Amino acid sequence: MIKYTDDLAGITSKMLEGGFFAGWRKKVPPSEHFQILINSHKVWLAIDEDAGIVVGFINAISDGVLSAYMPLLEVLPNYQGTGIGGKLLQLMLGTLDGMYMIDLVCDPDKVAFYEKQGMFTWGSPMMKRNYQ
Repeated sequence: MIKYTDDLAGITSKMLEGGFFAGWRKKVPPSEHFQILINSHKVWLAIDEDAGIVVGFINAISDGVLSAYMPLLEVLPNYQGTGIGGKLLQLMLGTLDGMYMIDLVCDPDKVAFYEKQGMFTWGSPMMKRNYQ
């Protein structure tokens, strides 16, 4: 059974060892992944209670007043296509409701997913990546 929570109590880096950040050039070890979650303004997790692991997560960084940015939404490959990503996004959008700006940058093949969830494209994202 999948449980959704915005509480990190009882979560450990060991529970994040399932293979997040698949295909990324920069590998993110579970200890750093856990620190990302701790340092975030808000998080939502999907936990497979039977397996005792986190199978999906979304995080937001924010000024807490006007704007929020959602840098990461990840679902483990074996759990993709089950609605977990959409549920996590909707939970986060609900949590951030009332913010003037809720932004994210995604790969082109993910645009349709976010549009289906009520988001829209705007402008051209700018970025810098440090892959080392």
